[in-house]
Parts: sequence; structure tokens; C-alpha cells
Amino acid sequence: MTTYRERLTAPLSWWIAVVAFGLVWGWIMLVATNRPIAVGTAVLATVVAGGLVWSYGSIVVQSGPDGLRVGSAHLPRAHIGSVEALEPRGFREQLGPQADARAWLRTRPYIEAGVRVAVEDPSDPTPYWLVSSRRPEAVAAALGQTGDQAGVPTTNGEADGGQEEEV
Repeated sequence: MTTYRERLTAPLSWWIAVVAFGLVWGWIMLVATNRPIAVGTAVLATVVAGGLVWSYGSIVVQSGPDGLRVGSAHLPRAHIGSVEALEPRGFREQLGPQADARAWLRTRPYIEAGVRVAVEDPSDPTPYWLVSSRRPEAVAAALGQTGDQAGVPTTNGEADGGQEEEV
């Protein structure tokens, strides 16, 4: 089995919004006070907003022989059932009309695809994990799912020729 790793990061448009947020606060303070306070406010607002975007927007998804890790959460290989790679339409359906309120979600609005991983643990009430991924086929392949099980074609059950990849 291979290991697949990707880091989901906030898109460029979010970072542009962070800078704009800081500039707006700086402008408001420039109108209300003096230049040093305005510059300090702009820098502080940008740093705070940037920290929030970074903490929300950056998450590591890693799949391999030991299971699935999403951020600090871990689903051991022994408790992984079927894995389904979802394209944008199927992913949206799993988030909406076909959603189960008991599911564990780690999705990001700027990622259109993902994987649905069934949880095979009788003591866990969570039926599945739904996780955003830019390359859901690679996540499924690294979890040992063939094209038939994951609903996607793979080459010899391996993702990226057996190499670890960071996206």
C-alpha cells in the first residue's frame, strides 16, 4: 500500500480578503485617529484575520496502511469499511440531500470533491467520515481500495506510483 498526503489550504481569494480586511480597518482608524494608530490597527487586523484563515483553512489529509488521518483525527485501518471517491456532484449530494446527521465531516467550501469513508466500528455511532480532498481517488487508493470498491479507476491499486505526495 502507498501513503498519500495532501495539505488543504485556503485559496488565494481568501488571502486577498484578509489583506483587504486589514486595509479597511486601517482606513477607518486613519479617518478616526492618526497615522501610527491606523497603521498599527491595519497590521493587527491583517495578522488576526490571517491567523484565523490559516487555522481554519489549513488541514492535512493523510491516508495509508495505518488508516486515515485528517488533522488531529485518526480512523484506524481496522475500522475503515468501503471508501468512495466523490466527484463534485456526488460530494454536494453527500453534504445535502443524502447527508446523515451522525456523520463526521471535515469539509472545506473551497474544495469541491472528497471521499466518503465508512466506519466499521460497532461501538462508534458515526456511520461514515466525509472529507474534502483535491484528489479523492488517491486517498481511496492509498487506503487499499480498488477502482471497483471506490467507484473510480486506479492503476494497480496505487496512487502516484507509490510515492508520497503533498499538494
